[in-house]
Amino acid sequence: MAGMSDHYDARETIDTAERERAHFSALPRIIAAARLAPAWQAHLRAIDPESVTTRAALAQLPVMRKSALPDMQKSAPPFGGMSALPLSRLGRLFVSPGPIYEAETKAGDEWRYARILFAAGVRPGDIVLNCFSYHLTPGGFILDSGARALGCPVIPAGPGNSEQIIDIIGHFRPVAYCGTPDFLKIILDKAEELGRDVSSLRKASVSGAAFPPSLQAEIKARGIDAYQAYATADLGGIAYETSARDGLVLNEDIILEILRPGTGDPVGEGEVGEIAVTLLDPDRPLIRFALGDMTALLPGRSSCGRSNQRIKGWMGRADQTAKLRGMFVRPEQIAAIASRHPGIRRLRLVISRAHEQDNAVLMAETAEPSDALAAALKETAASATNLRCDIALAAPGSLPNDGKVIADERH
Repeated sequence: MAGMSDHYDARETIDTAERERAHFSALPRIIAAARLAPAWQAHLRAIDPESVTTRAALAQLPVMRKSALPDMQKSAPPFGGMSALPLSRLGRLFVSPGPIYEAETKAGDEWRYARILFAAGVRPGDIVLNCFSYHLTPGGFILDSGARALGCPVIPAGPGNSEQIIDIIGHFRPVAYCGTPDFLKIILDKAEELGRDVSSLRKASVSGAAFPPSLQAEIKARGIDAYQAYATADLGGIAYETSARDGLVLNEDIILEILRPGTGDPVGEGEVGEIAVTLLDPDRPLIRFALGDMTALLPGRSSCGRSNQRIKGWMGRADQTAKLRGMFVRPEQIAAIASRHPGIRRLRLVISRAHEQDNAVLMAETAEPSDALAAALKETAASATNLRCDIALAAPGSLPNDGKVIADERH
């Protein structure tokens, strides 16, 4: 940390073009490091690492989907062939829902969370109450390592047992809370019920659950300044809220892409799509790692002075698989339809139910509507999905910008 009052270090405010150059100068080395692991070698066998020095070149690489990891790890335990590190380089071993197996190295703040806590107002010497789980999953350790790297003593509380946690708060007087926003409310409600003082808590970094405006307002009214973060067990801290409250700023050492669900194609500026992250860490490289979460990039830079890209935050899941008339329909199939009709701007399969029957309408944005195009789309859709659906042609820009290519409205 550089001791700056508003920013964790000078990297946060460097020129955007300078950061981009640094990222893509490092990328060939990261790809080469990834290919030391057998799964990455097979996945990227046709790639010359030295040729991948631009976003356009990166977009040509195949996507690695997080949803594929359980099967990969089952067939090649423990990590599906995605790690080249010897076991002597590993620290703790974890298992997350899926199941997906992960490991930490022996590095300090390897999940890059100290920066996120600093943006939430946490400073060296602040006692941190960490209520993320330390049991099997890496969540508790991600926050723990970030807080200690920042110079903060940590209470490893984990979730649950709110009355004991209230006793601990009374004794240690922690300044900052880390955990889900839901559990923070549980602690505050229980303290109020018991007539206990937990007013030492003034800051919070929350993640892992929705933080709607109503809950944000309630937490703020109770004297706690809470900031959202977006993190995963595989990557650690990806993006974080700052004092500007204008979206989530990307963490350093990652390249983020927003992809059209079911494809490896980047979406247009401001469009909602699936998050794919390339992690510039030679010990745990991830290349175009698609997380299954959706978001959109925000234009410009944050008013807090940080120059990295910003995202809107979590906006749903990209896995929109639906079962229609006994058949599964997947985003990849809708993408395949679009690939056969270059004049189509965007497709959306809308599934509804009426008179005890499933109905499907494939909506297509096009600047040149025609009966011939509708007929061709109907034939392609039947071929790609083995299902019959109606076709509705729409004007460009008329379909919702929510990242959905399959909208199941039957519920």
